[in-house]
Amino acid sequence: MRRPETDTERRVLIHDLREAYMEVFPSPDIEKELAILEPNSYVAVTCSPTKGVDDTLDMTERLIGSGFRVVPHVAARNVRDMSHLREIMRRLDSLRIESLFVPGGDRPSPEGEFTSAWQLLAAIDEVGHDFKEIGVGAHPEGHPDVDNETLFRELEKKQSLCTYMVTQMCFEADVLGSWLRDMRSRGIHLPVWIGLPGVIDRGRLIRTSLRIGVGDSLRFLRKKSHVAAQLMKSSIYNPDELVLNLAKYQADPTNKIAGYHLFCFNQVATTEKWRHESLEALR
Repeated sequence: MRRPETDTERRVLIHDLREAYMEVFPSPDIEKELAILEPNSYVAVTCSPTKGVDDTLDMTERLIGSGFRVVPHVAARNVRDMSHLREIMRRLDSLRIESLFVPGGDRPSPEGEFTSAWQLLAAIDEVGHDFKEIGVGAHPEGHPDVDNETLFRELEKKQSLCTYMVTQMCFEADVLGSWLRDMRSRGIHLPVWIGLPGVIDRGRLIRTSLRIGVGDSLRFLRKKSHVAAQLMKSSIYNPDELVLNLAKYQADPTNKIAGYHLFCFNQVATTEKWRHESLEALR
């Protein structure tokens, strides 16, 4: 990685790369993949539209037992009703989960009465919880099914019930910067984690996605053709140029960028190797 333009940007990139955490989805071999990470690392575990919440919680429990700090996803469309939510909350409490991520979910039709992240956030608040942090999704590059004004209004509502945002996978730094300015001008002040694509092998991405069948891989790419085009330009995608282009926005404290949420598509080793090599180059 080449050096950023200013020393401030360099320091910010070092901090954010050091504090970055990875998102993975439940699979038979992912726990072996995660062994390469440093002890006590944060890991986010997605909620599959087909496998549901139990797979996420089972994997969360195993990873906590292996010494990781885990941020489980509980998708609204995978929660049946208040009784089911209370069961989930009891299990999260028993695992002493500090941070929870609440997306709407990719399930085509809801499993029960919850259809949106806002509804589930309100229900979690009603039940009561001890989480230190609750995160929600954000869409700087838009959403295939929801217009931008609606997305902003939903974030305005949600910020009273959550503490941070994670963006969708980002490929355009200036699009993110423009979205940040617009969002802050509207009074949305939640810290934001940038959804950064990791080092992704195209062939393995396709094979893994077909085998696991999760919505936030091939389903996401099919809806976002320009994202797919970026990934398919070569056999390996590398985020170096994107990281350097994002640096000026990260260095501006008014943007309240908390760091990187790494979408590695379960390709943990290659993304972790890139993270360490980038840190060494910046130092």
